Amino acid sequence: MVRKIFEEEIKKLKVDILSFGSLIEQNLLDSVNALKFKNLEKSEKVIEVDKTINKTRFELEHYIMVLIATQQPMAKDLRILSSCLEVISELERMGDYAKGIAVINLRMGNEPLLKPLVDIPRMAEKGVSMSHRALEAFVTEDVETAMAIPAEDDEVDDLYLQIYRELITFIISEPKNIEKANWLLWVAHNLERYADRVTNICERTAFIVNGNLFEIQQDKL
Repeated sequence: MVRKIFEEEIKKLKVDILSFGSLIEQNLLDSVNALKFKNLEKSEKVIEVDKTINKTRFELEHYIMVLIATQQPMAKDLRILSSCLEVISELERMGDYAKGIAVINLRMGNEPLLKPLVDIPRMAEKGVSMSHRALEAFVTEDVETAMAIPAEDDEVDDLYLQIYRELITFIISEPKNIEKANWLLWVAHNLERYADRVTNICERTAFIVNGNLFEIQQDKL
């Protein structure tokens, strides 16, 4: 009976983590959308949602610590709970990137963008696709899917390089563009780092199933 209750608690925790991830994914997309259309009010809402994200992180961490203290998990159960703690922390940091993009939009104020955004929204959509599937693999303990996702980070890196090169050409053609170009470069950097953290989630999936902690190697910029 006790074991059954514990298993139900684990299931609930996984559902909560999926919901937490969905909140963060949507906030990232909202932050980029707000920047694309220079919607300052929407950027302010993104920052408000980030407060909820931070609060939820601590609530989930507390819930896990109670489970560890009261259920005395061993072996795989402990791997699941410790990995959940790590993934929750990663997700909260990923949420910070959405907040960072919102802050950039607010700092730019009513200044127009250097150029219409095309590749930056593509970076956001790809990163969110990766994180969503990585979380699903995490809760279902699908190692095969988890191990395949990090390779997709190359697509995000390619978009980042494309954006970087394009912004450099704007600066070379007109040096006064440097500040506006720098804002967009920081946005792209946030999105590149968001996708990087997906790999950490995938590593935790492998740890739960196999009991081995290792780094999934990726060729980086």
